[in-house]
Amino acid sequence: MTDPSTAATGAAVTTAAGEFVTAAEHVEAPGKPRSLASDAWHDLRRRPLFIISALLIALVLLMAIWPSLFTSVDPNYGDLARSRQGPSAQAWFGYDNQGYDLYARTIYGSRASIIVGISATLLTVLIGATLGLLAGYYGGWLDGLMSRVADVFFGLPFVLGAIVILSSFRSSGDASATEIIVLVVLSISVLSWPVCMRIMRSAAIAAKQQDYVKAARALGASTPRIMVRHLLPNTIAPVLVYATIALGAFIGAEATLSFLGIGLRAPVVSWGVMISDSRDVIRVAPHILLFPAAFLTATVLAFVMLGDAVREALDPKAR
Repeated sequence: MTDPSTAATGAAVTTAAGEFVTAAEHVEAPGKPRSLASDAWHDLRRRPLFIISALLIALVLLMAIWPSLFTSVDPNYGDLARSRQGPSAQAWFGYDNQGYDLYARTIYGSRASIIVGISATLLTVLIGATLGLLAGYYGGWLDGLMSRVADVFFGLPFVLGAIVILSSFRSSGDASATEIIVLVVLSISVLSWPVCMRIMRSAAIAAKQQDYVKAARALGASTPRIMVRHLLPNTIAPVLVYATIALGAFIGAEATLSFLGIGLRAPVVSWGVMISDSRDVIRVAPHILLFPAAFLTATVLAFVMLGDAVREALDPKAR
């Protein structure tokens, strides 16, 4: 027999504590609270800035991974008979000074630029976050040493430091594309890690004073476990924001170094190399500079907008 009072309000449900509540009360009970990551993702999906930047980045990544989807032209095939010709139905972006198809080189050039940006960002975050976490957690002489070393790198201008490093260790003219890219990535990372180190150090100093770290230490957790399981997940958010913005900045840095003649060079095809090749003919053929510069600017702007959106989503005070 069904209890009339139960039938009026719905079937009864037994909770974990042994109490009886109606089905309606059980459905209306609040669910589990969202984590910081899920809450940030829920906020990001509502931001037009994030959607636009994510779509632009996805398009550039697709160009870098599968350039054959966008063009079937060989980017290294040149014909001097069509040198400096403007955009047309056969070549949407025209031809450069050597008769290369600018559209094909712009599509294929995204690969080297993206590889340099992602590789330099990963290496910079790996070095800076590791040193910053150690300095912030241990403090004392280690923190002082790391801070002084970082001050030395902060005092060195980026362009000047890159010129010194790349000029000193620049490989010979017959170097492969991989060797050239690795050298540029290393030079950017060596000069950029102190910023990430400072960000992680400040976050680690604040996090190690929290109760969950003190509780883990009181329960006998080892130092590596505390740093990996407790400190790192709660200090990685500002580093992720920096990494997102730095990725776009590093792509721009590669173009700057290539324009100065010390970054990427042939046989590598990148937006920076294309911009460098246009500097002698920009007055008579401005389209040679226009298209790679436009793609470079849009990509850097997309990563900067993505970083701003992620920063606001991870910062509860900005909502």
